[in-house]
Amino acid sequence: MKRIGMLTSGGDCQALNAAMRGVAKSLFNAKEDVEIYGFLNGYQGLIHGKFRLLTYADFSGILTKGGTFLGSSRTPFKTIQDIEADGIDKVAAMKQTYYKLQLDCLVILGGNGTHKTANLLREQGLNIVTLPKTIDNDLWGTDMTFGFQSAVNIATEAIDCIHTTAASHGRVFIVEVMGHKVGFLTLNAGMAGGADIILIPEIPYDIDSIVKKIQERHERGSAFTILAVAEGAISKEDAALSKKEYKKKMEKYKYPSVSYEIAEKIRKKSGLDVRVTVPGHTQRGGSPCPYDRVFASRLGSEAGKLILKGEYGFMVGYKNREMVKVPLEEVAGKLKTVDPKSSIVKEAKMLGISFGD
Repeated sequence: MKRIGMLTSGGDCQALNAAMRGVAKSLFNAKEDVEIYGFLNGYQGLIHGKFRLLTYADFSGILTKGGTFLGSSRTPFKTIQDIEADGIDKVAAMKQTYYKLQLDCLVILGGNGTHKTANLLREQGLNIVTLPKTIDNDLWGTDMTFGFQSAVNIATEAIDCIHTTAASHGRVFIVEVMGHKVGFLTLNAGMAGGADIILIPEIPYDIDSIVKKIQERHERGSAFTILAVAEGAISKEDAALSKKEYKKKMEKYKYPSVSYEIAEKIRKKSGLDVRVTVPGHTQRGGSPCPYDRVFASRLGSEAGKLILKGEYGFMVGYKNREMVKVPLEEVAGKLKTVDPKSSIVKEAKMLGISFGD
């Protein structure tokens, strides 16, 4: 009898259910006796011993459903080893639940913070297998994460919809795309949606360069301009500040987000009408696209294979179009970012897209 625990941690995204289904079906179809315990609301369920014994029926009909049927929550890694006010030692509590249920393995689906905690549990002696979940596609050790392509589709559709109203009124439109630290989502959605300017955290922008691009378009007869702006986009001036100086500046920040700051500066420098659209959490919601359904299913199946072989301490990743197992210690604490000198950025610039630099 194999006893497997499973949880989804951090922000939700499309195809979490598809990935869990992939793990479960690969184990059930192996004709081995298996029990799967689903922990509710991420690491909180593991900490407080809140779980459900899942059956084959629980994984039926969930391939196309977004979100996570187990629920999710954020349990920050930076405080994971702190003792709570009620005296709970979170790491000790997670280990206690694991051993109380006599688990053979814990399957964890999540992003960067989730993988830090997963690796910590591995270091504490628990058998761990993880799956790469995030719409940001910023996990080290994998070319792709599930949820990313679905989010690109939604953000692209938002830009597509803005095109018609921007063209009708001859306005400058900013579409703010999710991504605090990494710009893969904004870069891909911006290119797919035909954005004229793409601003991402990895390439600090110059507002004068942005205004110049807009004016050049107007001189060529283009009455509108569309900017795809990552929520973590940063100006060259702010990028030059120390962390302490930047934090102090942000304490007095008067804008809802960077897009509104950019919009105001464009208005002042150009006199043009600028509007901001924020798709927000719609980018993480809804049904997974077909690509993510297949991709997450494959990842889940590979995780099942590792469990059946007793190979633990790995994240199932995707490299050069093949599934790979990546040691957790190589993944945890590392961030995959857009290389400003990468071929996709160079190609985008050849298409006439400005990055504000």
